Amino acid sequence: MAEILLRSKQTSILIALKDTSQSWYISSLAKAANTTYVHACNFLVECEKLGLTTSERHGKMKTIKLTDKGKGVVDRIAGIYEAISSSEQERAKPDKEDN
Repeated sequence: MAEILLRSKQTSILIALKDTSQSWYISSLAKAANTTYVHACNFLVECEKLGLTTSERHGKMKTIKLTDKGKGVVDRIAGIYEAISSSEQERAKPDKEDN
């Protein structure tokens, strides 16, 4: 599971799904993650098998949503990214030297 979830394009897709203010389609998720439709589609098939997402057909279009399990995973991934980001910011600060 970790080998497919902790890659930047995959995490971008999952984190985008946290935004429930819009309906997410495979094409819009691919665009948000700057990846191809096929890549996003294949990843989302795996996510659905793992119980992280659900999909619902609307004619030719398919909306994608996070399950409760998926929301928990995304919250943890977002936490990891925040921890890494704050750690990088701390390292980037210049050291204060006593004169």
